[in-house]
Amino acid sequence: MILTWLYVPGDRPEVVSKALHAGADAVIVDLEDAVSASRKEYARGATAELLGDRSHPVPVHVRVNALDSPWGGADLSALGGLHGLAGLRLPKISSPEQIAATADRAAGVALYALLESALGVERAYEIARAHPALRGLSLGEADLRADLGVTAESGLDWPRSRVVVAARAAGLAPPAQSVFPDIRNLEALAASCARGRALGFLGRAAIHPRQLPVIERAYLPGPAEVSAAEEIVAAARRTPGAVALPDGRFVDPAMLAGAERIMALSRRDAPVLS
Repeated sequence: MILTWLYVPGDRPEVVSKALHAGADAVIVDLEDAVSASRKEYARGATAELLGDRSHPVPVHVRVNALDSPWGGADLSALGGLHGLAGLRLPKISSPEQIAATADRAAGVALYALLESALGVERAYEIARAHPALRGLSLGEADLRADLGVTAESGLDWPRSRVVVAARAAGLAPPAQSVFPDIRNLEALAASCARGRALGFLGRAAIHPRQLPVIERAYLPGPAEVSAAEEIVAAARRTPGAVALPDGRFVDPAMLAGAERIMALSRRDAPVLS
């Protein structure tokens, strides 16, 4: 189960090497926003060299350039068949056809769509069902804010819920939250993660290693949650059918499923949705 994803610039291989040991569950080598136009070719070559080595301590994903950019096609051609590649992050997706076309070019590679426009959010469910190679959705919130003209944090609540619902409806894993840009304000990061978890997200992308433990703590259930979940599961196992807890609550199938999800998440060794 991946809760923390660490972005790292693809044109800085020495930083990528450090990121692989920084404590993230997965590393995303970025060829897009973090790399200037003059460094795109170098970043692609350095990333291809990295992915030629299969021995990575954590899964390595790559965010390629937008498919309609001057570099997107070359990224897919250079990286698609490399054994060290765990997944491709596809930015600025706005149609299911983009997913299908990428799946044809990068056969056998897990794909993740980044929705960064109003059109992409509107088509979230269609995109989520576009191809079996698609394993997840997430938002690119910086671009989405600009596209929508959103200034208040609450303005993104509906797109966030939309992508959570679309992923679930399509049978995909819960989305990870978009990056939190202020790497110093860890208190605000924790509050944002708590809000994201309440909305149905699971885990978060980071842009600095110091954010990783905050994200993990926010998304892993605490002792009180685990204890309450264990009580629900134990009660359900003791008595088939409707069961009343000491506090008066009845254990129904939905409550039991939620408790089992919390216990699975606390172990980090089982799917959290089925």
